[in-house]
Amino acid sequence: MIGPDGEQIGILPINEARQRANDYGLDLVEVSPNSKPPVCRIMDFGKYQYEQSKKAKLAKKKQHVVQMKEMRYRPKIDEHDYRFKTNHVREFLEGGNKVRVFVRFAGREMAYTEQGKIIMDRISKELSDIATVGQEAKMEGRRMTMILNPIATKVKTKDQRSQDAEDED
Repeated sequence: MIGPDGEQIGILPINEARQRANDYGLDLVEVSPNSKPPVCRIMDFGKYQYEQSKKAKLAKKKQHVVQMKEMRYRPKIDEHDYRFKTNHVREFLEGGNKVRVFVRFAGREMAYTEQGKIIMDRISKELSDIATVGQEAKMEGRRMTMILNPIATKVKTKDQRSQDAEDED
């Protein structure tokens, strides 16, 4: 048995342990039921649960959930549109998200799938400083798909992104 201050009290019968917990006005909580003998502790169980929930919320707040973003290109994309979309992909990667890039082929464009491969190679080359290719470009029906993973050291935190936005203004 462990007391409310963390000191070892020793091995006690269950009735005596409950009595001591009542004397302190606290709860008797079984901490390690599988050990021989089981370990119990005198503590305020409500306060303990509250602290555990606060720790869990804090841990959840600090974690970053990686999302899968998508960007669609066409085989006959104009240079300005290509730059615009590639800059968005860069922002997604800097935010720590994976990006699925795909080229959609319509009608007779299926005969020119090598054009899609050229676009995919160009994207992976331009973004090689911030991303690695998680899945090489491959055809899936009328789509050529490639997945880009962010490089962990290049990912910007929320503070850095907000600072960059302020610098642009």
